[in-house]
Amino acid sequence: MTASTKGLGRACAEALIAEGVRVCVASRDAAELERVASEIGAAAHHAADVARAEDVKRLVAAAVADLGGLDILVVNAGGPPPGNFAETTEDGWERAFHLTLMSAVNLAREALPALRASDQGRIVNITSSSVREPIPNLILSNALRGAVAGMAKTLATEMAPHGVTVNNLAPGRFLTERMRGNDALTAKKAGISLEEQLARSAAAIPTGRFGEPAEFAAACAFLCSRQAAYITGQTLGVDGGLARGVY
Repeated sequence: MTASTKGLGRACAEALIAEGVRVCVASRDAAELERVASEIGAAAHHAADVARAEDVKRLVAAAVADLGGLDILVVNAGGPPPGNFAETTEDGWERAFHLTLMSAVNLAREALPALRASDQGRIVNITSSSVREPIPNLILSNALRGAVAGMAKTLATEMAPHGVTVNNLAPGRFLTERMRGNDALTAKKAGISLEEQLARSAAAIPTGRFGEPAEFAAACAFLCSRQAAYITGQTLGVDGGLARGVY
């Protein structure tokens, strides 16, 4: 489980641990990772930057060694910075490419031998509601999280004969640090307070509220379970009805 020291990533790790799963957690901040791993009862933890292919290779090898195999891979990474097309630099595109798309590609590539050896291989990619409906001022996320969803759909077909399912979870608006940061930028541009912008964001959700991380994590735990063995190649929105598309 990558990017798992806070927000939705930590909630997913906690939900899996509550179901009896031995979880290896990872993030870039070694000190914070050690603290969180102790708090939630993780079986192992390793610091890694998933935007770096060599870190991914080392992380997966260590997790397989610590856990004695691998049944589940939950892919998460900090979102790329907000911005529109005109203000996004070539370097910004390059960094987001490695962080958002290639992290998912490399993690899957390194984990698949162990997952295929499992009798319950699962890959769950945490993406965004932007894969269904692009979000204003998030050009990098809109482009690259959609690429993750397309890659996962193809991989799901290829891995289905081997008993490995591949699915995506598309969160909507949860009151995480990233959500507050993005809304702070929106509020500044609109000349309003953060509190007013957060209220506007919540009001735009059909349920009228932000999601709770535990609600998202429950969906992650289900897709990782044996009960979800016949679900693959899907993108499940956990967004309170935010995305308006039919599929």
